[in-house]
Amino acid sequence: MKTNLDLINECDNFPYYENGPEEYTKLRSTCWELHLEEGSGPYGYMRQSVVESMPWDHDVWQIDSERKSIAPVPKRYSHTQGEIIRETLEKAKTESIFQILRGWRNELYPVHGPYSSRKPMVSMERAGSALFGINTYGVHMTAYVCTPQEGMKIWVPRRARNKQTYGGMLDNTVAGGLSTGEKPFECLVREAAEEGSFSEQLVRSNAKACGTVSYFHIRDARAGGEAGLLQPECQYVFDMEIGAEVIPKPGDNEVEDFYLWTVDEVKRALAGGQFKPNCAAVLLDFFIRRGILTAENEKDYMEIVSRLHRKLPFPTP
Repeated sequence: MKTNLDLINECDNFPYYENGPEEYTKLRSTCWELHLEEGSGPYGYMRQSVVESMPWDHDVWQIDSERKSIAPVPKRYSHTQGEIIRETLEKAKTESIFQILRGWRNELYPVHGPYSSRKPMVSMERAGSALFGINTYGVHMTAYVCTPQEGMKIWVPRRARNKQTYGGMLDNTVAGGLSTGEKPFECLVREAAEEGSFSEQLVRSNAKACGTVSYFHIRDARAGGEAGLLQPECQYVFDMEIGAEVIPKPGDNEVEDFYLWTVDEVKRALAGGQFKPNCAAVLLDFFIRRGILTAENEKDYMEIVSRLHRKLPFPTP
């Protein structure tokens, strides 16, 4: 059975250092940095194997082996940085170089620049984000019902078993990636309709923003594609209390079923390793905020709280 710290270690599984983000410099001995024009960077960490396999066009990419840095150079060509990245990933997909690109989404993820800028530096295909090791963003919501007999009960979906990533595992009530130009709450409204058939009015009236959960994940085989790719992430988290009459239903092919479980049932599923790693982390954050997980009943409480809010190495919006 997994402990709560085991669950954190499975999600936030890049080595954790108490000294803070400066310890990410240890990555530079094994990874390459993604740089962009008009930015201090880096904006992503790339595995050596990815750099060796990617079909770089040296007319539009600056590859510095000494500094171990990669940068698109639009001044050498008529394309923008984003177009250079897109064409490179499309070529890699056409040539079947990376398994992860089989899950091509036609969905763009932002790469954010300096903290003072609200606009992303560039956008790239979601399926290629882990190849470049950029920060990615999403929304996760826990929907719950307060019952007089059994106390709080949580709606838990099971991911479709044929889903490329973490097929058949348990998830948060609603979750999804944040695309370029999308605001977190609007993304939540969309995902809630698609995944749980929740009405827009219900979500807008009842969903409450509850901060973020951030972690640095190293993908394993369950994530689909190559294992070992780097995926730092920040999730905007929401809670939504609903009445017993509201029953979520799968609205697309990504969710197989929903279960209404007591807190103890959710805890047992967590301990059994049934949840997708980042969904387990979001549920632990929910338990902490609700006073279910405390310093009195969890010996690793301080480390768990810290690890749920890791300082990521790249600029965030």
